[in-house]
Amino acid sequence: MSEKVKIKYSEIQDIVVGEVPHYPKYTTQLLNLENQNAQGTRPKVVGQMSELIQQFDGRTVEEWIEWYEERHPDARKNAADKIKAMIKKLKSAINKIDREIIDIWVKDLVLYKTFIGLRFQEAILKKVAEIKYTTYRIASIEEERRGIDGYIGYTPVSIKPKTYTSKGSLAEEITVQIIYYEKKKDEIVIYFDF
Repeated sequence: MSEKVKIKYSEIQDIVVGEVPHYPKYTTQLLNLENQNAQGTRPKVVGQMSELIQQFDGRTVEEWIEWYEERHPDARKNAADKIKAMIKKLKSAINKIDREIIDIWVKDLVLYKTFIGLRFQEAILKKVAEIKYTTYRIASIEEERRGIDGYIGYTPVSIKPKTYTSKGSLAEEITVQIIYYEKKKDEIVIYFDF
């Protein structure tokens, strides 16, 4: 019988590094967010850490710090400067958030973005129809039960995530044309072959 053992990151840090810094509540969440915005610890600022750690031949964290800082003497300062500048922007933004902005944001998230997220299939149908110089329509409830999400002209189609192709044998059998999509950061990429 095999055992399942979990090691928390804080335990690994205690074992490998020793004393772990403690932060006031919520501060690391804010620092992580602002570092993402500021890009303070990107390779162009601090170096490609995965490569650097492989080049390092020491054993202790003290040796690592000395080795790293000899090669990148300004990296930590530059990263901290970028994050501090972003924190200043965050403080300014937080002061602008009032009840009205919160209400608008909640409405946008709960109503508009939900609606858009659930109705993006129509946008896919419309785009493919434009490309094929034809019409489109959303499937009826009865057609949906048969695995049809809509029509491009007279062609019934099903809309599936691109990952659907890697799921192997699935219980449902799709007998219509399939439009695959892939959600990216700020777009949906669609694939079709008909």
